Parts: sequence; C-alpha cells; structure tokens
Amino acid sequence: MDVLDIGRIVTGLVLLVLGGEFLVRGASALAGRFGISSLVIGLTVVSAATSAPEFAVSVGAVLRDEPGLAVGNVVGSNIVNVLLILGLSALVVPLAVKRRLVRFDLPLMVVLSVLLLLVSLDGRISAVDGLILFFGVVVHTIMSVVISRRDAKTAVNAREGTGDSATVDPADEEGAALGVLSGEVG
Repeated sequence: MDVLDIGRIVTGLVLLVLGGEFLVRGASALAGRFGISSLVIGLTVVSAATSAPEFAVSVGAVLRDEPGLAVGNVVGSNIVNVLLILGLSALVVPLAVKRRLVRFDLPLMVVLSVLLLLVSLDGRISAVDGLILFFGVVVHTIMSVVISRRDAKTAVNAREGTGDSATVDPADEEGAALGVLSGEVG
C-alpha cells in the first residue's frame, strides 16, 4: 500500500462523512417540509439512499453468479447497522426511542426477517420471493408515512386544543428521532 492508496482512502472517508452530513441535513429539511416525522424519513429516504451502494454490490454479485455474496451483503449490513452502528451511537449519546418504533417498526423488522428466513428455506430466493419482499418494503413505507402524518396531526391538535405543548408526551415528539436512525445510515 503506497501513499496514493492511503490518500484515496482518506479522501473517500472525508467525502463519506461530508455526504452523510448533507444527507442527514437534507432529510431533516425534507421531514419538516412535508410534515413527516424524522423517523419516517430515516426509515425511507435515508435508508434507501445509504443502501444504494449495497444494492450495486448485490446486483453485481448476482450478475457474476455469486448469490451468497448478495445475501451476505444484505444480512451482514443489517447486523452491523443494528448492533455496531446503533450500539456505538448509543455509547456516544443516549438515543431517544419513540413508542411507535418499539410497537410498530421493530416488530415489523422481526417479522420481515422471519419472512426472509422462510422464503430462503428452500435454498434459493426466487423472483416471486423477491416480489414478496419488495411488496413488504412498499407496504411498510406507505404505512409509515400514513401513520406519521396521522401522529403529526394528532400532536398539533393536542397542542392547539390545550394551548400548552407540555401535555404532549415528549416520547412521542420527533426532536431526537433522526438521531435514532443516524446510526442506521450505512
């Protein structure tokens, strides 16, 4: 490894950090503009944008007849995102977790993980299996947006009805919700 290789690695890391910063700022602005929670933006826009390199690796692996690399890439990335990235983020700053994440998104993640296990029990993930998994992400995205918009309207109505924002449960507020998912970008 020569100096040029080290320079490329350092440059790549700097660009990655800057790109991540722009992505989080843009996602926060997008959430505010459309009245969608930061959590939902993290679950949809940020996760899709940060998964683009994984998608490219997986498609390339499948085209080179290396399906194990594609599946390992996806499963390994999710393990690293949940355990390493989220864990290290929580070590740096405690993360606020909304009830919705615990009641809806986490159980759904477990169900979809089990679904992946079930469709792969026959030793392959077919086009039909892929369609089922893709349908799952579309349904989750639609449900997340609908629930988020409903929750935002409920919070606004609660504030306007009492004139005091202290009556709204802070655990349901979105202030630090993007911080929950900033560890998920990757």
